[in-house]
Order: sequence, then structure tokens, then C-alpha cells
Amino acid sequence: MVDLFIDQVLLKNNKDQDELDTEREIIMYLQNRILMLFFASAACESCQQFVPVLNSFFKQLTDESYVDRSAQLVLLYISLDQSEEEQSSFLKDLPKKTLFLAYEDPYKRELESMFNVEKLPTVVVLRPDCSILTSNAVNEIAGLGPDCYHNWQEAAELIDRNFMISEDFEQKSMRTLTDPLRRLKYKVEYEKKGKKKHMSQTGIMAEDKDGGAAPF
Repeated sequence: MVDLFIDQVLLKNNKDQDELDTEREIIMYLQNRILMLFFASAACESCQQFVPVLNSFFKQLTDESYVDRSAQLVLLYISLDQSEEEQSSFLKDLPKKTLFLAYEDPYKRELESMFNVEKLPTVVVLRPDCSILTSNAVNEIAGLGPDCYHNWQEAAELIDRNFMISEDFEQKSMRTLTDPLRRLKYKVEYEKKGKKKHMSQTGIMAEDKDGGAAPF
């Protein structure tokens, strides 16, 4: 999936419309995630009707008020609007975590052709390796809601790296921090044991030299 956008500029649907324009930023944002390409237009009545459904679906999977950890899911709006004003208006109804391409970006039409988009709205769902999970998930999202994400997750064999990396990193970090302390502890204990053993052996040798311990 990352390969599709490695040379592109993606915009965030926030107030400043921050850009993801470096390879590192795009990889960090898209790698190991399921990507939904939402092809739509403000002039399309069906698209307008589908937006609240899509919003609810996406928020229930990614919004912290619904879930403890956001799903590994990215929503990218591919605008087929007739004007930049229409695109801007439509974006206001989409989640703030939505990404999009600039209105003048010709890559939108390339993606439309690449995925054979014939009607609106269309939601193309991609695995992390760019292969297609679903050519149009509109009915699936409307019918199953968030449950269909779990079907996609299983079908994509998605690795839950967010949890694993955090856990592994924490364990590794704690081990790294405590290793010197543990080595010092074992060294001190070993030296104490060695000193006790030496003193015990010295005592036995002294008793033998004096003819042994006195009888009771």
C-alpha cells in the first residue's frame, strides 16, 4: 500500500491541512494498515447519504471515545468533485483523521482508472501489500458496520504491531535497565559466598592443626 503513495503528497483533514510529503511520514502513517479508498463527490446524492454511515463506522473503530486503541485502518478520500469548493465542503462532513489528495492532483484520476471505479460511492479496501480485499465495501459497511473490519483484518492477516512493538520494547527496555543491577547483585552474592567458603575452609584447617575440636 505504501508503494502507491510513496511519491505523493497526502493531506490531513484538519484545520491546517498538514501535509504528509516525505517517504518516512507516509510509511509511518500507512505501513501495516488496511486502507479504504473512498471515491465520492459532493454532487452525488448517494455519496451524501452514505457519509453518515461511513463516519459512524470509522469513528467506532478509530475514535478514542469508542475504543482503547485505534484500529489499523486508514481512510483516504479520493475526490471526484467538480470544483475545489465542492471538495472542501464535502471534507467538512468527513472524519478529521481522513486523508485526501489535493483537488488539482491528477493522481486521483489514475487511482479511479487503476481500481476500475464505475459508480459512486465506492470504497476500495486494500491490504497492506496493496492487493484488493474488497472492490467496493459500501454495502458491507452499511450492512455489517464495524464487524466487517474484523473480517478484513483476518483476511489481510494483519499483524497487530502497535501492541507487540510497545510490549516488546517495554520488556526490552526494562531488561536493559536492570541488567547492570542484576549483574552487580550476582557479583556481590558470588563474592560473599566465596568469602564464606574461604573462611569455612580456613577454620577446618585450623582445627586439624590443633588436633581437632575438644570432646564434649
